[in-house]
Amino acid sequence: MPEGPELHLASLYVNRKCEGLVFSGAVEKSDVNKNPEVPFCCDAYCIKARSRGKEVMLTLTPIKNDDDGKRKVAKHQSQQSMDVVIRFGMSGFFRFTSVDDLPKHAHLRFYTNENPRRVLSFEDTRRFGSWHPNGTWQKDRGPCVMTEYESFREKVLSNLSNKAFDKPICEVLLNQKYFNGIGNYLRAEILFRLQIPPFVKARTVLEGLVLKDEDKKEVKKVLTVVESTDKTRKKGVKAETPDLLSLCRTVPLEVVQLGENGYAPAKRKYAVLQAWMQCYCVDGMNSLGDHNGRTIWFKGDPGPMVPKGAKSRKIVWKRQIDDHDYTDSKKAKKTHTDSTAKAKPAKKKDNIKVKKENATSKTQNASKRQKKTTKKVNAAPADENKKPKTRGKRSSKVPPKTGTNTIKSQRVEEVIKTKRNSATCRKSATKAKPQRKTSGTRGGCSK
Repeated sequence: MPEGPELHLASLYVNRKCEGLVFSGAVEKSDVNKNPEVPFCCDAYCIKARSRGKEVMLTLTPIKNDDDGKRKVAKHQSQQSMDVVIRFGMSGFFRFTSVDDLPKHAHLRFYTNENPRRVLSFEDTRRFGSWHPNGTWQKDRGPCVMTEYESFREKVLSNLSNKAFDKPICEVLLNQKYFNGIGNYLRAEILFRLQIPPFVKARTVLEGLVLKDEDKKEVKKVLTVVESTDKTRKKGVKAETPDLLSLCRTVPLEVVQLGENGYAPAKRKYAVLQAWMQCYCVDGMNSLGDHNGRTIWFKGDPGPMVPKGAKSRKIVWKRQIDDHDYTDSKKAKKTHTDSTAKAKPAKKKDNIKVKKENATSKTQNASKRQKKTTKKVNAAPADENKKPKTRGKRSSKVPPKTGTNTIKSQRVEEVIKTKRNSATCRKSATKAKPQRKTSGTRGGCSK
């Protein structure tokens, strides 16, 4: 999920791509997305972006061409600038492409006034992101941990008596009311560097910190990273006495210094960010689900406030090699499947070998049996009346097959014979009866 550093990098990306460009027409929304339409349409306008915690604000400003600063605008044209507040959700990011290469999941589009036209699109595959036309920064969110460090630190330390700090420190770090911009991987890295157990009461960890006079007198430290990565690398992050609140600023700034190589969702590059991580999804680290169901990574003792029945979660983020672009990742997937596919035939070969061994053993046993039978045949005299052994049991009444005659034909012959015999018996009976009658009449009558 994009966190504070990723949204800040996204705002820098928009400013770099849109610098000096003129946009025109209406802002388009995809038909699939359920977010509201952006009612802004202008022949010429410019786009600027800025971030605050986990929000990005796009400012659409109409361009005035007349010398007096006034221009004739049609009724359907926007005359005033508009702020569109965007929250990235789980998979949102910006991409600047040609119209022909418009991404599939581009749900909000801003078109340039040039030929061929290009488009700045907000891409969100999972559609958890949202935007709000004429929006403002969310009121429930606290000061940004990077760009508003002074007010962020003061707000946390002045509200330690709040019930929110009775919870474990790992859960409080995700509370955007106090830690705006901190997410799941950042909390793991911050706690790991200080060796703080994740399930310790937040108040016990933070009550030792005091508002320092240096923080109050310090010049306002707003993150102004220049667009060129060379300058950002040379700039560096000012060293500071490490405590939990200071790391909430310095750790995200380290991710910002990685630049687009640290988090480039459009190119699917995560190798640099993964190499930078010391705890999150790293082999050898422990993981548990907190009371909100989020996975926390840590090392050592988890602390006394572990949820009941919490079990280790073996969630692995596949490591990428440096300079690994989207096409290479596809190749890596293919090689992975190929390796598994290669492993399967190996098993088949083993099975074939086993089958061959079984077949050879069967043939050997069969040959031995044949030898034994031949010996028996040679030893005993041949009897013509001996019946050959058969697998199925046969009744004694039904004779075996002999020559071309079948069992059915034999049964038919038997039935015919029985019918003939019965017919002959009847004939003989009819012939014998009249003789008896004649003999009876002759003997009984007197002449």
